[in-house]
Amino acid sequence: MSADQPTVLVVEDELAQREVLAYNLEADGFRVLRAENGEEALLLVEEDTPDIIVLDWMMPNLSGIEVCRRLKSRTETRNIPIIMLSARSEEVDKVRGLETGADDYVVKPYSVVELMARVRTQLRRVRPSTVGVRLEFDDIVLDAETHKVSRADTQLKLGPTEFRLLSTFMEKPGRVWSREQLLDRVWGRDIYVDTRTVDVHIGRLRKALTQHGGSDPVRTVRGAGYALG
Repeated sequence: MSADQPTVLVVEDELAQREVLAYNLEADGFRVLRAENGEEALLLVEEDTPDIIVLDWMMPNLSGIEVCRRLKSRTETRNIPIIMLSARSEEVDKVRGLETGADDYVVKPYSVVELMARVRTQLRRVRPSTVGVRLEFDDIVLDAETHKVSRADTQLKLGPTEFRLLSTFMEKPGRVWSREQLLDRVWGRDIYVDTRTVDVHIGRLRKALTQHGGSDPVRTVRGAGYALG
């Protein structure tokens, strides 16, 4: 499993709909987590934070609205985009869903193609490199589609791990990433790598970014991790 794959959590109590959606997402290159109810969804988010959540409103016991409210009230999960699915087409229901914190609202029955487009729209906001977006920071340009990086108009040579590290940093300049967070994002959650490996690759990234001159843009935050800028 590639660490580049964005993770989508599909929360849907109807098995057939859940599997159709999961199948299409996986075919389109996503890593998919499945939950059949709200309680399971909250547990999964604790264990394996997704990049985006597709959440059914009408579920027994814990509704999608309540799941959304809980996730959006917590600092650790409030920035995960949530697309709410609902058979309720009234404007008042849509407003309620959005006011609870949902980032988008799709009425059932929906077009899978349209829903996939909406998933990508939300991902472009939180993980732009996974949808082929060109990222820029100062004089550094990263083209996620062609996997090329340049600095001051000079192309740089980066290994695949260094490219993924730089993508992560450039998606959120200034954010401090711990070694454990970088391991999850760059190497993947299913692979065991020593945290010291992160330091080695950060060193290689710094060398690559300064190979033609320029200051080192990667900042070490003592006791916390690394940040870009």
